[in-house]
Amino acid sequence: MSEASDSTVTLSNRSAVVIGGTSGIGRAIALQFAESGADVVATSRRTEAVEDVAEELSSRGAETASVTCDVRDEDSIENLYETASDAIGDIDVLVNSAGSVAKAPVTEMTMEDWERDIDVNLTGVFRACQVFGRNMSSGSIVNISSMSANQAREERPAYCASKSGVNGLTRAAAADLGPEVRVNAIEPGFVDTPLAGDAFAEGTDLREEIDERTPLERVAEPDDIAGAAVYLASDAASFTTGEILTVDGGYDRSSL
Repeated sequence: MSEASDSTVTLSNRSAVVIGGTSGIGRAIALQFAESGADVVATSRRTEAVEDVAEELSSRGAETASVTCDVRDEDSIENLYETASDAIGDIDVLVNSAGSVAKAPVTEMTMEDWERDIDVNLTGVFRACQVFGRNMSSGSIVNISSMSANQAREERPAYCASKSGVNGLTRAAAADLGPEVRVNAIEPGFVDTPLAGDAFAEGTDLREEIDERTPLERVAEPDDIAGAAVYLASDAASFTTGEILTVDGGYDRSSL
């Protein structure tokens, strides 16, 4: 078991799985978990990415394993649980961070794009909560939602709908899995990730608007969201379940 960092919030002696943990928010969470003392399996569909993050986790002192997972396939999630638990022990923490974003107006979005976003962002979270919830005797599940769950976003009907569903699923799962397993979600605001591309680049109109409407005057970095995940996974949040934790720098949504 890897040693915990000098932090009042520790994940020492915890074993964690981060689905969607090879890039963006998920990768930042996996690495901060390792630095906080956890052993971690970070997974996605891409073999090379899984192997890359496993190497980095190992370099930070965490026990880990390389295993791919497709959240659209229940057998793949079952295999993930079995492989991860064999490698790092009984799983204490699950993070659901896999994501898909299709961009099209309601009138033009294809059923293929709609079904993919719903399947990855919502049904995939349900599958993982179900598989891991059946096997976890205690611990914490952290789902990554989005401010789009409560905000109209143009040309993202499936994404908005799926993230609203994640919030409802989180509360329902908290009721079903308690008191043994806590279930919470993080609702990030604007985060500078590969999925966002150059949308938040300095000098763009969108970036200037975000900075003006955010008391902290910046978009989030993945590590900002990872810190919240460490908290929810730790004993510091031992009386927190069914919560949707907003991490958006105080972004003003009043005119949305």
